[in-house]
Amino acid sequence: MRHRSLASAASASAPPPQMPPLLLVLFHFHWRHHAARRLSSTTACLHPPPLQHPGASASLLLKLQDHIARGHLSRARHLFDQIPSPDVRTYNDLIRAYSSSPTAAADGLHLYRRMLRHRVAPNNYTFPFTLKACSALADLHCGRAIHRHAIHAGLHADLFVSTALLDMYVKCACLPDAAHIFATMPARDLVAWNAMLAGYAHHGMYHHALAHFHSMQMQAQARLRPNASTLVALLPLLAQQGALAQGTSVHAYCIRACLHRNRKLTDGVLLGTALLDMYAKCGSLVYARRVFDAMPTRNEVTWSALIGGFVLCSRMTQAFLLFKGMLAQGLCFLSPTSIASALRACAALDDLRMGEQLHALLAKSGVHADLTAGNSLLSMYAKAGLIDQAIALFDEMAVKDTVSYSALVSGNVQNGRAEEAFLVFKKMQACNVEPDAATMVSLIPACSHLAALQHGRCSHGSVIIRGLASQTSICNALIDMYAKCGRIDLSRQVFNMMPSRDIVSWNTMIAGYGIHGLGKEATALFLEMNNQGFPPDGVTFICLLSACSHSGLVMEGKHWFHVMGRRYGLTPRMEHYICMVDLLSRGGFLDEAYEFIQSMPLRADVRVWVALLGACRVYKNIDLGKRVSRMIQELGPEGTGNFVLLSNIYSAAGRFDEAAEVRIIQKVQGFNKSPGCSWIEINGSLHAFVGGDQSHPQSPEIYRELDNILVGIKKLGYQPDTSFVLQDLEEEEKEKALIYHSEKLAIAYGILSLSEDKTIFVTKNLRVCGDCHTVIKHISLVRRRAIIVRDANRFHHFKNGQCSCGDFW
Repeated sequence: MRHRSLASAASASAPPPQMPPLLLVLFHFHWRHHAARRLSSTTACLHPPPLQHPGASASLLLKLQDHIARGHLSRARHLFDQIPSPDVRTYNDLIRAYSSSPTAAADGLHLYRRMLRHRVAPNNYTFPFTLKACSALADLHCGRAIHRHAIHAGLHADLFVSTALLDMYVKCACLPDAAHIFATMPARDLVAWNAMLAGYAHHGMYHHALAHFHSMQMQAQARLRPNASTLVALLPLLAQQGALAQGTSVHAYCIRACLHRNRKLTDGVLLGTALLDMYAKCGSLVYARRVFDAMPTRNEVTWSALIGGFVLCSRMTQAFLLFKGMLAQGLCFLSPTSIASALRACAALDDLRMGEQLHALLAKSGVHADLTAGNSLLSMYAKAGLIDQAIALFDEMAVKDTVSYSALVSGNVQNGRAEEAFLVFKKMQACNVEPDAATMVSLIPACSHLAALQHGRCSHGSVIIRGLASQTSICNALIDMYAKCGRIDLSRQVFNMMPSRDIVSWNTMIAGYGIHGLGKEATALFLEMNNQGFPPDGVTFICLLSACSHSGLVMEGKHWFHVMGRRYGLTPRMEHYICMVDLLSRGGFLDEAYEFIQSMPLRADVRVWVALLGACRVYKNIDLGKRVSRMIQELGPEGTGNFVLLSNIYSAAGRFDEAAEVRIIQKVQGFNKSPGCSWIEINGSLHAFVGGDQSHPQSPEIYRELDNILVGIKKLGYQPDTSFVLQDLEEEEKEKALIYHSEKLAIAYGILSLSEDKTIFVTKNLRVCGDCHTVIKHISLVRRRAIIVRDANRFHHFKNGQCSCGDFW
């Protein structure tokens, strides 16, 4: 019979789905324990003291047995090859040894093939050993071939062979075949029942597993009733499903059957650990702790399960105290899983000092090289904003996986280092590390931050190729990316094609419409959301009110603010009040906005007053601006923007001395104003500009283009609005300062670099000024170009001399 190579067979068969680390430990531990017990009893029956073979001396056979017992498989194979005609028992000995070692399982199958070539007939003990090797390799092709051999030999109905076949099909993710084997077995023992249950649990077949468990309970024979191994296989599945009621019933059965008093130490620890893990993952930490406290013996998995449960339920302080209690028991309990949970607790608690101490502890205990612990440490540094330390740790890690790269990509994006995130991703691809959904969910926002549409399209293509495009989290990130890259139409396409949506999907799409000034579309989508049975949350109304604000829909915004409490029972938060003040202020209702703030049930914070202060600058209401500024000073300014707004109010009114005083106070208090910066993506490359910038290689051409533009738009009646120059300069100098604002430089470069049918898309870190807004409208008319500008507040779509904001921003 011809066989494929092990490598090709393994690649053709689909490995079983990955399990969470704790479930994997429990499953393999209890299964190996009982498989070893079954095989040891089998071997005792099969192998009496070795008989002298005609072709080999007794001493040679004894040496072979000794090498196998000591695990010296290469020496055993060397002796085996010296035997002229090994019998079936000798083959079985070495195949069994190979199949017990995951790294040597392939050698066991090669030896089995040699056995067939030499016409040595396998017996009912050969097949379990070879099938165990197939299970270790997840080699379905070879497993099916051995199944056929067993049928041909008439041994497929043997209890040991049938159980091994069942286990092989389970490990190769062929549950229907495993169930068929189980159903046709003439006799079943507890190991066979447990193997089938473990298969259902391992593959997440919740209802099948419960039905199988109930069938076990109905067995008339007491020896077939569920035992500790049965429950250890079932409980992780109940934990995954959050089936607390069923888990409690299993616990009750455990007590009735006295399984919690199991005299075997290993079974007792495994069962107790599985029970507390089930309670912890179902959110019942009180019962998890009770099971933990009642356990006379605990191992590192037990501690890790309870610590991980507290972390999962966001009880970080208790998790960390428990970890300290574990350390008090001695370093023998220190495990990568428990360390990872403790590091997640440190990251959530912003306890960097303790995290650094854990880093030192990892190094001292020798666990620092573990990938799980290293990834958790990397994530902690990244979340704490210590990206340089995260990079240093990343470079020191001998082994890196997808989680390692994802943590660094996410850390760079969260700390405003979007370009560095792309470099990490490129390095990941160069190292042939396959990105997963978490990687792409971290990377796509980098495209949003840079407004890099071409990179965003490439990322979209990447997730499609990898089969991730249907995942809800990926789609949500794509909706946000396309919206922030100026393509709200593509956002809606992604939204419409989603196989399933969550509340984040709706909120992101509504927010996207809002920043583009499409308030009516946002309102229509909100109504559609209601019609489809998605109840809005607080974030939904923040997005909706912001959309009304950016679109000048003052009456609609007031309506939805009152509806959120009356109809949906949502209590407004500070963010909702900020949106309302912004809505009224942008609409020019400054006095009403001031009265609204005074009537708030919450004490207004700086953000509320800043929303009103910005409108005072637009509508040149200096008196109200001074009052609002005093309120901000009393509360304590949160950033540079508050000083800049007040300084701009004075400057716009020509009161430059008072504006200078504000800037002096700003500098004394340590707040520095960020310079205006604009950037544009051309053929996948980003080009950044600041006001008056001449560092770009094509600066002479850019400035000539701007001068030509100025001549053209002045013919249409444009006059520079020098009130937007906030320094005390001569009028001519003010005009020069205006024409060289960063967004105008970026647009001029776009005109030079892009064909006329291409939309010019520019991003600015600050709010676009009124003069630039007027100039860009004229440019879109004179040069017949579609121009999109994304500033700090919203999007402006310029076409044929008009802006989508209706001059309301």
